[in-house]
Amino acid sequence: MLEADPDKLITLAAAIELLHTATLVHDDLIDGSLLRRGLPTLNAHWTPAATVLTGDFIFARAAKLAAETNSVEVMRLFAETLATIVNGEITQMFRNSSGATYREEYFERIYSKTASMFELATTAAAVLSRVGESAREAVRNYGYEIGMAFQIVDDVLDFTGEQDTVGKPVASDLRQGLITLPTINYLEAHPDDPGLRFLRAGAQIDETRLLKLAQSIRESEAIEEAIDEARGFVERALDCLEEFPASIERKALEDLGMYIVHRHL
Repeated sequence: MLEADPDKLITLAAAIELLHTATLVHDDLIDGSLLRRGLPTLNAHWTPAATVLTGDFIFARAAKLAAETNSVEVMRLFAETLATIVNGEITQMFRNSSGATYREEYFERIYSKTASMFELATTAAAVLSRVGESAREAVRNYGYEIGMAFQIVDDVLDFTGEQDTVGKPVASDLRQGLITLPTINYLEAHPDDPGLRFLRAGAQIDETRLLKLAQSIRESEAIEEAIDEARGFVERALDCLEEFPASIERKALEDLGMYIVHRHL
């Protein structure tokens, strides 16, 4: 579908994967997470200082690889995405949510956290492929839509997945006081649930109440409503691919979209 130097595209892919890995290293430290995908995190073994420096080193290696594409535009996109990710973390750390803005803040957060990196992957690949502005905008939008869907499904799996599958305790977002789309949907339908009052007040929820709230969310329509929203993002992503002729590459992107919304089953 797109023509480019294969070596540069591989270098770009490695740069983005290292960027992703570095953000996970720092995220685990910030969140105090001791497991990721069922394996101990770096901060489970090392001091905070050693963990931060390791994340910084991986960021530096990612930037070096991005520079090896010899594209100033790719380097600009790379730097902008990193700034978006870090700004999202800082905003989440210091923002005091109000009920009226939960949904808006959620979508802003998952764009910063996840969709921005998908957007980087598709846009930077288009830059290296020297395609026209219309094609570049189409794949940028595809990256945005598919990234938003991916994070929504990830947040659903936090409630519906098994710990062995998701590699972390179920309802770990609730444990951190993080309000994701399933919780937002449940909150809008059941505003008087006592567990939600604790969450909105920023208070610590005991394990019994937390598990009860997680079970209530899991058994409500909030989960399917979140999946429906993810499907909407995927449908818009697939619409973006209408710009391109049928090909193996386009089929792969279409299959990726379908995989994202079916991996919760």
